Amino acid sequence: MRKTLTLALALAVLGTLPAAAQYVPSEGNLKARQQMQARRLGIFLHWGIYSTYAQGEWYLSTGKLQPDVYAEAAGGFYPARFDAAAWAKAFKDAGAGYVTLTSRHHDGFSMFDTAATDFDIMDATPFKRDVLAELTEAVKAEGMDMQYYYSLIDWIRPDYPKGHSGVAKDSTLANYNHYFDFEKAQIAELMAHHPRALWFDGIWDHEDETPAFPWRMEELYNYIHSIDPDCLVGNNHHRTVLEGEDFQMFEQDLPGENSAGLSEQSVISATLPLETCATMNWAWGYKVADQNYKSVKQIVHLLVRAASKGANLLLNIGPQANGELPAAALDRLKGLGEWMRENGHTVNGCGATGLPEEPWGVTTRDAHHLYLHILDPEKAPATYSFQGRTIPLPKAKADAIDTIVTIRL
Repeated sequence: MRKTLTLALALAVLGTLPAAAQYVPSEGNLKARQQMQARRLGIFLHWGIYSTYAQGEWYLSTGKLQPDVYAEAAGGFYPARFDAAAWAKAFKDAGAGYVTLTSRHHDGFSMFDTAATDFDIMDATPFKRDVLAELTEAVKAEGMDMQYYYSLIDWIRPDYPKGHSGVAKDSTLANYNHYFDFEKAQIAELMAHHPRALWFDGIWDHEDETPAFPWRMEELYNYIHSIDPDCLVGNNHHRTVLEGEDFQMFEQDLPGENSAGLSEQSVISATLPLETCATMNWAWGYKVADQNYKSVKQIVHLLVRAASKGANLLLNIGPQANGELPAAALDRLKGLGEWMRENGHTVNGCGATGLPEEPWGVTTRDAHHLYLHILDPEKAPATYSFQGRTIPLPKAKADAIDTIVTIRL
């Protein structure tokens, strides 16, 4: 994920990418988009050797560490308490429909068995278990979809040309064409696990450069769809979608909002699924000092407001180095699950109503019902008018998470 530290950088990415031919999604791809929209809650997992430092996923950069020193953390990475089945059950019980795991973050460490590098969980750690494969199997066994985050940048590999982030490199060793071939090799390995989607990040690392950085995204997207036309592709570039992308994402903001400064792109709601990724606390990766977790009520409100805009919520957790999910995160998942078991039908399978957000809350709808979500009871009126009908609203308790009124259409 992009760190708040980089917000001052310009986001003029669109002009850096080559024009793409018209992309025609497969029938299976279109069905996958519909399925994604029907499952409004996803779980995001930022997990890697950075969890060993417990300082967040950007610690190689923010800690100003030398790459070889940072990489030594792999030798001590042994998440003995990792239980893929327990994780998957916790996510399912929370009401999630899919899970996104960081297969490889900006530090270049791969959380899966890969032949393209030895800097991976099988070769560089004493754990020697493919956590991506194990979690994928467990998630699918629970009836959820699996998708993989993949960083397009690398702070350690010498062939990746250093961008705005990361640490100093020997520029004479940079060779993006060679690095691109490495990426394609890894993506082919990931595709062998049949993910529902690939979730890219990092184009902002070479933004606003002259000449434009040759990311070759059209070629990469075509390559992915040549392997599996039904696989969804998304990219966290903070700009309007590019040809070949199958869903549009927004970081730390709902579509149409930009309080965090990362989501100024226009919303393509008429044609593509929308997804908001957001942290439970502040950091994406595990940070021991960051205990400022959102409450269950805040998370539910974020989920409901996302659904009211026709968007999903991809809720992030940073697992610990020992393989456990933080206790605070598990507590929020439990509370979220309790709400979802009773009220999940008002977000799953529901979309935007076209009605504006009100000071008291938002609306969602399915084919036969309009749902009023009263999120701030103190601002709720006594009645609500809709299509010539006047509906009395219940007097909700001030501490209620979400008082829902159902209107039959």
